[in-house]
Amino acid sequence: MKRPTIADIARRAGVSKGAVSYALNGQPGVSEATRQRIVAIAQEIGFNPNSAARALSGASARAVGLTLCRPARILGIEPWFMGLISGFEAELSARSYALTLQVVATPELEVEVYRRWWGERRIDGVIVTDLRENDARVDVLQQLQLPAVVIGGPGETGKIPQIWSDDAGAITEAVRYLVALGHRRIARVSGLPGLLHTQTRTRAFNDICASVGLEAVTIPSDYTGEEGGRATRRLLIGMERPTAIIYDNDVMAVAGLAVAQEMGLAVPGDLSIVAWDDSPLCSLVHPPLTALTRDIAEYGAHAARELLAAIDGKQVGNVEAGPAHLTPRGSTAPPRY
Repeated sequence: MKRPTIADIARRAGVSKGAVSYALNGQPGVSEATRQRIVAIAQEIGFNPNSAARALSGASARAVGLTLCRPARILGIEPWFMGLISGFEAELSARSYALTLQVVATPELEVEVYRRWWGERRIDGVIVTDLRENDARVDVLQQLQLPAVVIGGPGETGKIPQIWSDDAGAITEAVRYLVALGHRRIARVSGLPGLLHTQTRTRAFNDICASVGLEAVTIPSDYTGEEGGRATRRLLIGMERPTAIIYDNDVMAVAGLAVAQEMGLAVPGDLSIVAWDDSPLCSLVHPPLTALTRDIAEYGAHAARELLAAIDGKQVGNVEAGPAHLTPRGSTAPPRY
């Protein structure tokens, strides 16, 4: 069965192909009744304009883009991204917008994807994640005048609005909680060190540890269970073994729990564990993990709403979303000296 065309719509509606083009692209030249009839026929026969036709007509692509400069395998195991994307979809689908997703290997490839998408009119705007210091994507997006919203920060994003939560406050709360339990050797397994939110967390972790007289020990990782497990082993075989570890995501925290049990350590008796983001993974393991909880789906939905507003030409500003809060569970307790 061949793909429906403008000619098919014109024949069924009894109008010219030019009238169909005017109606579908929201241009003057046809009456409102004719426009509605043409749109109804297009929907009935499953007509969708191709990207070349959209580029020529200047019509909306009804899609937003998301590029991820992460290993592709992370998408299958990282609950944070799945929660974020579910939030995007909840808002986008309600407005009949699609999400175009592409995984890339380098930041330079991200920029190339933005240029290609925008040049071919495949998207109407982009959601940007994993903000970096002196992020080259910001200048490119502003030059292209491509509507965008950055998730993460606060950072230097020029005129591009951003949405973030208070990572520094959350990690400060976690450390104070562990100190109140009696822990004096607290370590952290971080995410990718080049990301701005990782650097924010690291500075806050260093500051709160210094303020309470503790040594701040952070081992960088990449959010995967494999690297999170390796980082945990490095910490647990050291001379000054920590009695508590904070992980920058729940996948690494679950891997850390497995390593501790493999080494014969009791959680929380010998080691307390705190995870970031609190996906269902944290409640499915034993003991369930204490976590820094935030509504990731709502975070994504909020970003999508801001982007759709920017696409509509509305003024959009920076937004601080609700902070993560500590949810104590069975993986934390006073240390057993």
